[in-house]
Amino acid sequence: MKNTTMKQVTILSITILTLLGSCNSDFTTLQFDTISKNNDLEFWYEQNNNNEYLNLLRSNYPIDSLVKDAKTDAEKVQSILHWVYKQWQHDGNNEPRKKDAISILEEAKEGKNFRCVEYGVVASACLNAIGLKTRTLGLMTEDVETRKSGAGHVVSEVFLNDLNKWVFIDPQWDVMPSINDMPLNAVELQQAISSNFDELEIQSSKISKKRYADWIFPYLYYFNFLFDNREGVNVERNTIEGKSQLMLVPVGAINPRVFQRNHKIDYAIYTNSLNDFYAPPNNIDK
Repeated sequence: MKNTTMKQVTILSITILTLLGSCNSDFTTLQFDTISKNNDLEFWYEQNNNNEYLNLLRSNYPIDSLVKDAKTDAEKVQSILHWVYKQWQHDGNNEPRKKDAISILEEAKEGKNFRCVEYGVVASACLNAIGLKTRTLGLMTEDVETRKSGAGHVVSEVFLNDLNKWVFIDPQWDVMPSINDMPLNAVELQQAISSNFDELEIQSSKISKKRYADWIFPYLYYFNFLFDNREGVNVERNTIEGKSQLMLVPVGAINPRVFQRNHKIDYAIYTNSLNDFYAPPNNIDK
């Protein structure tokens, strides 16, 4: 009887260790300022007032037909997200001849494949074309300054008018995360992976929830986007104090000054404030 009991205890201990080993101890929830706000910051989002570039995008590609049956903004986003994901295969080393959405899609029709950057650019343009204000979002790892490669990823965030919130999408992986059917922004995704994984929903035709969480989590440390998010190839981008981007930094973390050892980060205004980073676009359009 004693041996049986010891065997059961041993099996239980192994089971517990296995379960503990399956958890990622590096999934730590980041802290941000939720009180302060910098009222001197300005943002420019696409107004889509007969934008010739976006009209050309809509005439050349089935943007409108993709969303004609959608009943909510989230459904519109999911339709365009899935379409963009299918336009090419990911190639982390191939860059397009030109950096705008139409040029990228034209090259994709020729059979070329592109990086996460291009997925973000095309998704943002398509969503801006249907009137949903969208920004291409850069993500960077905690060791962005010292890592030789793979320190960044590019996605998009779109403002859903009917939910009055910013929402994260990753077109490279066909991912739009949510909890209880409520789509999440990038910081909320970081917090969900680290502290509410069971409730997190990742519906993707490409990757499982566990694999995506393991893959994306290291990138969810620093977050940055352009102050000026208007669409077009000849847009003269507005800056603030000579800086083109806002970077969200966790409380207590350094403000990174170098990307992958060699590339200066001299283009960003830094903030710890979620109120700065997630200000609704309808209040500050120019």
